[in-house]
Amino acid sequence: MLVDSHCHLDFPELEQDRAGVVARAKAAGVTSMVTISTRVAKFATYAAIAESDPDIWCTVGTHPLGVVEEPDVPLERLLELSAHPKCVGIGEAGLDYHYDTSARDVAERVFRTHIEAARMTKLPLVIHARDCDDDMIRILADEMGKGTFPAVLHCFSSGPRLAEIGVELGLSVSLSGILTFKKSDEIRAIAKRVPLDRLLVETDAPFLAPQKHRGKRNEPSFVVETAKMLADVHGVSDEQMAKITTDNFFSLFSKAVRPQ
Repeated sequence: MLVDSHCHLDFPELEQDRAGVVARAKAAGVTSMVTISTRVAKFATYAAIAESDPDIWCTVGTHPLGVVEEPDVPLERLLELSAHPKCVGIGEAGLDYHYDTSARDVAERVFRTHIEAARMTKLPLVIHARDCDDDMIRILADEMGKGTFPAVLHCFSSGPRLAEIGVELGLSVSLSGILTFKKSDEIRAIAKRVPLDRLLVETDAPFLAPQKHRGKRNEPSFVVETAKMLADVHGVSDEQMAKITTDNFFSLFSKAVRPQ
């Protein structure tokens, strides 16, 4: 059993063949998946996808590249929508200085609102962090000082210090197909230092297909390749890593129900 802890089943690349995508995932042993929110305004779409299958879940939040469209989503709205029975997390939310399309002060304010939602609901915050290590460390340390909250650094591609501080603060770290890329030696070295009980795997589909499928549309079934690489990095069997990451997922995303 594996879990794709982060994919985007609403995106056009997957939506047009969603039934096939889900069927191939389950055939590959990926029994559960989380379709991730990028806009609070689209929550009804995410909820409907999650409602279509007992083993698909969703989140609610504003992606940092969506802050221009949603600069003022009230905390109360996040709390209201997160009460949906299939909503298991807050986000994805965070900072993205690679594209840098949103005013940084506004993006930080929106991010902190999502942190407060995670703190109040105890649902894990799905954190997007790209080219923003120093500010992300500053914000996370500051906010943890106000009160703890569960969170995961999704699709980890940052530096070793963010991973180290994140683990110290109690966060989990999720690895994507980037882990399998030929030039990802640094990410593999970082992943090796993350404790086994903090590891998750994801696809971020339809993006970032693993090395074996480079150039193709990514989909949840491909998370198997990332889990295999992560097992190799940690020197454990594929079966052990599948159990470890699956157990970690259901521990962190405690509102999600494990398949029978």
